[in-house]
Amino acid sequence: MLEKYFDYKKHKTDFKTEVIAGVTTFLTMAYIMFLNPFILSGEFAGPEKGFFEFGAVYTATIVATALACFIMAFYGKTWPIGLAPGMGINAFVAFGVCAGMGYTPQEALGAVLVAGVLFLIISLTPIRAWLINSIPRSLKLGIGAGIGLFLAIIGLQIMEVVVDNPVTLVQLGDLSDPLVLLGCAAFILMVVLEKMKVKGNIIIGILLFSIIAWATGLAKFNGIASSPPPMTYLFDFDLSAALTAGMTTVVFTLLFVDFFDTAGTLTSVANVAGKVDKNGKVKDIEKAMMADSVGTVAGAMMGTTTVTSYVESGAGVKAGGKTGMTSLVIGLLFLACIFFAPLATSLPKQIDGAALVFVSVLFVRNITDIEWDDIGEAAPAILAMIAMPLTYSISNGIALAFVSYALIRLFTGKFSSTSPAIWIIAILSVVSFAVA
Repeated sequence: MLEKYFDYKKHKTDFKTEVIAGVTTFLTMAYIMFLNPFILSGEFAGPEKGFFEFGAVYTATIVATALACFIMAFYGKTWPIGLAPGMGINAFVAFGVCAGMGYTPQEALGAVLVAGVLFLIISLTPIRAWLINSIPRSLKLGIGAGIGLFLAIIGLQIMEVVVDNPVTLVQLGDLSDPLVLLGCAAFILMVVLEKMKVKGNIIIGILLFSIIAWATGLAKFNGIASSPPPMTYLFDFDLSAALTAGMTTVVFTLLFVDFFDTAGTLTSVANVAGKVDKNGKVKDIEKAMMADSVGTVAGAMMGTTTVTSYVESGAGVKAGGKTGMTSLVIGLLFLACIFFAPLATSLPKQIDGAALVFVSVLFVRNITDIEWDDIGEAAPAILAMIAMPLTYSISNGIALAFVSYALIRLFTGKFSSTSPAIWIIAILSVVSFAVA
């Protein structure tokens, strides 16, 4: 039945190849089942209120990931894509929306749901292509790198490599702490394994150095498996705040990052999979965008942040994955991990932080494609990169980048050749600063 549905013969693949591809992609993105609840729960941040419950997010992450992968498998069936809650957005929601702005997890999920519905609407209309073509490439790359630097500062703080200082704001932490050293070693191993093209380098680094921490008594081991924690936030979203002026920036940020992250990921995977025709058009991208947006809506209902396509899917494509069968395998493997919540709570924060810093590197390395020879293109991109970690906000970085880009275009006589989308976003950004 699966062979007929996914049409292996037409796509020059088979069941075994698709399974291997699914396992490959799963290994490269399995870290999200540990990092997403870790970040959203603020486990490392002490007794501050406003964060999500770890166990509830762990189960929601597994269920939302599996559900999104199944949607991609059976609707966008020519796409071998893995989907899960996106890195960067989860940190933005935890630190910016909940801890920073004081919204409850339910209100934050309401914003995620609204952004997902807007994404779904855009995916059904010509607005999708207009938006993708309207935002300058350098700006997209700068924003992506800024998200990476935002993750980096959070990851380094979690590792305790960077700590607070009342005078200089930050300083180097205590590198004689054994757990800090284990976290640093985990980061180095992840880089080395990546360079050696070992699949699952992040999850290998997390588990190997966590085992060392448990064996030496540096961290507490809570067990491997148990019944899944209850999904506390299942359908428990609050739309009241999402529809207010104060939440407009949050909804826009969630929509913007998800939309362009998805478009970029699908285009990257399409290039690897040979799904780009001679005119540069990506085949069946409409179905993939639809599946992704529905996955975001479903994720918010399950109780987690924005679900998006993972660029790690390229590993599965390189392993031979060519159909939605790959996505189906990824979803089933995540679902099989639903009982591992005790293991997730046992991971030392310093090692989780190391994984976050490694992921940040993947975001930042695309800055090489910024138009460095054009200061008008490069400067707003750099501003986005700097502003996100220093203001501790992805939305502030995006807003400052668009406002500066619009002003540069205006004062260099390029008003008429600038897309209306730039002016709209810039004006909305100024309004958001005014009402903040």
